[in-house]
Amino acid sequence: MEPLHLILRYAHLVGFAVLLGASVAQYVSGRIRINPVMIWGAGIQLVTGLALAAPIRAEGAAEPPTGKLAVKLVIAVLIAVMVFFSRKRDEVNKGHFLAIVGLTLVNAALGTFWR
Repeated sequence: MEPLHLILRYAHLVGFAVLLGASVAQYVSGRIRINPVMIWGAGIQLVTGLALAAPIRAEGAAEPPTGKLAVKLVIAVLIAVMVFFSRKRDEVNKGHFLAIVGLTLVNAALGTFWR
């Protein structure tokens, strides 16, 4: 099970990098909108996060805190909803866009620092 867990964690990190990288690139371009790469990044984050939270653990491995999983899930769903429903707009409100970036960073920080 450990190789599967490592592959899922790697894919989760790739999803984070894709979402954050596409967001920063879009912001720097001057035209603030949701691009397809951001949608893919949010989807990868959500799917791999759910898979990582599955109760399949190696023998003796500690269970992650339920509160942490719940908070991270709520933030990931919020990011996915904010990205998905704004995808067809020609331009997105700057506050909305920065909230997506901020929530992405907060979710990564929770995964890193909350033990």
